[in-house]
Amino acid sequence: MKTLMDLLGRRSALSVLNNTQLNFLKEHELCRLGTSSKEGMPHVTPVIYALDGQNPVIAIEYREKKMKNLKENPKVCFLVDEYHPNRGLMIQGKCTIYERGKEYLRLLKILFEKFQYYRDNPWGEGESPILVIIPEKATGWGLKSKSQVT
Repeated sequence: MKTLMDLLGRRSALSVLNNTQLNFLKEHELCRLGTSSKEGMPHVTPVIYALDGQNPVIAIEYREKKMKNLKENPKVCFLVDEYHPNRGLMIQGKCTIYERGKEYLRLLKILFEKFQYYRDNPWGEGESPILVIIPEKATGWGLKSKSQVT
């Protein structure tokens, strides 16, 4: 049976994220999502995320600047970090936007399962886009120990 990544022809995050990096992502739910316009103007905002396997999943609003940027330029930077101890993971990749359909509903379920706020304030197809980040490169620091870069 083919996976979604096989059907879409995208590289699986499995080849990008190692177990240490994946576990770090599972321990957190807040990240900073960086997008840029077609002119290259960067825009970074904090967002909450869930995971679909190894791919971050994020719900956003249509009116947000990141939605406009992603329609112009699907490349993103996704950062999860901590100050004490100083460790983090930066993922660079491409974003796919889902607004309706079977895959949208599957992703919506993942978000509802993770976040009580979303369960308390549900929405449906066409009301809020869902983003899936397909990692292409990952850079981590301090994930194994305070002095070792991963």
